[in-house]
Amino acid sequence: MKKKVVLAFSGGLDTSYCAIYLSREMDLEVHAVLANTGGFSDSELDQIEKRAWALGVQSYTALDVTQEYYNTAIKYMIFGNVLKNGTYPISVSSERISQATAIAQYAKDMGADYLCHGSTGAGNDQVRFDMIFDIIAPEIEVIALIREKRLSREQEINYLREHGVDFDFKKAEYSINQGIWGTSVGGKETLTSSETLPEEAYPSQLTEHAARRITLQFEKGELAGVDGTDYSNRIDAIKALQAIAAPYAIGRDMHVGDTIIGIKGRVGFEAAAPMIIIKGHHMLEKHTLTKWQLFWKDQMSAFYGNNLHEGQYYDPVMRDIEAMMESSQKYVTGSVIVELHPYRFIVVGIDSEHDLMSSKFGAYGEEMAGWTSEDVKGFGKIFGNQVSMYRKINGES
Repeated sequence: MKKKVVLAFSGGLDTSYCAIYLSREMDLEVHAVLANTGGFSDSELDQIEKRAWALGVQSYTALDVTQEYYNTAIKYMIFGNVLKNGTYPISVSSERISQATAIAQYAKDMGADYLCHGSTGAGNDQVRFDMIFDIIAPEIEVIALIREKRLSREQEINYLREHGVDFDFKKAEYSINQGIWGTSVGGKETLTSSETLPEEAYPSQLTEHAARRITLQFEKGELAGVDGTDYSNRIDAIKALQAIAAPYAIGRDMHVGDTIIGIKGRVGFEAAAPMIIIKGHHMLEKHTLTKWQLFWKDQMSAFYGNNLHEGQYYDPVMRDIEAMMESSQKYVTGSVIVELHPYRFIVVGIDSEHDLMSSKFGAYGEEMAGWTSEDVKGFGKIFGNQVSMYRKINGES
């Protein structure tokens, strides 16, 4: 009997090459698996399946892991207001963890001999897939043909044509990786340090020009409603907000970061719903959390986001941080008013019964209600006591 290989399949050039090579040159039984984290339409899924069968795979399976992706990553990225380098909502890299986990578990369940992914040797994905495959299914050998054979795009296309496969593998001017938590865009400009992407490179184009106010409802830190419509499924809430905000061409930026493999990387992205959710959620937290909750969440969230980006999801410290972030969301409930404009948005304000900016305790710069003048005088003296002692003892007074 032939040995089984589970191929992480996307239907693109690299994984199409792998499907043919694994079968023809390595005499393996190829089982193609796609892990959908919410970035594919029904028509795209149908097209990928047709391509897999045309490549002669033994089986094809599409795993919908969108809910798992939300539960294990998106939810905590919202709780943590996670933006890598203060800019990027970790769109693509966070998806890879759910995808690699689902595919490795599938291979393990079916008793596969090999796992194969189509990552090149020049990016982060190779590390994420290798590492998670090894964590989930350490007994299964990993094959990375494109990396190991150092293949060029032209070599892959020629090989496929030699074996009767002539899909339309035209190299797009811009590479698009679309997902529920944002879309990355790569092109010739992202390979420079000085150029930005042109308007036409972005999948969502500006079609709405009139300003619009919308209301987001959060329940314990999760987006639960958009403009008066409640969503028990939080993924549906994200999609609803995306449908409203994307026509305003909101959430575009360029991310520059340090890759896992040690080089600097630059990519464009658009993430209308994620950016509005994160900024709106953060504003609600500013009103409902204490100073030290906000401070320590900032520290933990930066660490959490970096670890997630690098694929280190399974380190137990991530569960520790998630527990802290989950606890912090107990009173992060209320409405956030957001105003949409072409290319930008404004977080107008919030309404929450847990708002710590309560008039019962005074109005900043205007009125004191919970303390007296003598209280403040004594507090000011005690608050600076140690610094005063330091200066006197060391002759700096």
